[in-house]
Amino acid sequence: MTEHYFETRLEASTAAAKRMAELVAKRLDNNGDASIVVSGGTSPQQCMAALANAPLDWPRVQVLLSDERWVPADHEDSNEKLVRETLLVGPAAVAQFLPVYAAGTSPEERCDELQDPLPVLPFSCALIGIGTDGHFASLFPDAEQLQSGLDVESGRLYVPITTAASPHPRISMTLAGISRSDEIALLFFGDEKLDVYNQAKASATAYPLSRLLRQKGASVRLFWAP
Repeated sequence: MTEHYFETRLEASTAAAKRMAELVAKRLDNNGDASIVVSGGTSPQQCMAALANAPLDWPRVQVLLSDERWVPADHEDSNEKLVRETLLVGPAAVAQFLPVYAAGTSPEERCDELQDPLPVLPFSCALIGIGTDGHFASLFPDAEQLQSGLDVESGRLYVPITTAASPHPRISMTLAGISRSDEIALLFFGDEKLDVYNQAKASATAYPLSRLLRQKGASVRLFWAP
């Protein structure tokens, strides 16, 4: 676990973007292709905007979502819409985006479809945020599918999610999928979430986040600001 604390959210976001670019560049230099996982919400927006300007060979980079609401890409609640507007612009506009939502199917069927073909693995980096309830991606504490989503031995990349925290059905990347990263960049802001993070570090069972911090597949690097 590596922890970085900053005075401003822009500083934290810029540092996270710089680290992600370094990890992507390393994979591009060594393996020919690279992939990253990014999350929705407000916290990662400045980071993704900074990453979009990184001097990378973007046509060789795959971009995946950590989770998605089951809504079309033009819906205001769509994470795909957010990523297209903040990350897939400028130099990064030519990256390969792998959408989660697909019309004419169900979340369950779509999770099966996303297994084949699998993306470029391991991911160079996974940019993950957290909630004040200790969730990450869409692995909420009350989700019926939480245990399958947290199973690090699972071969599943995504699972369907239903939670009272969302008016929409969701799909979430599993912990098994997220942990197949060279590094997990944990980016979040504010004292309330920092308290949750510290509680998750202290307890193996307090939150879904506790399981992410204890998985052995990927190192975790924290970027935080008030």
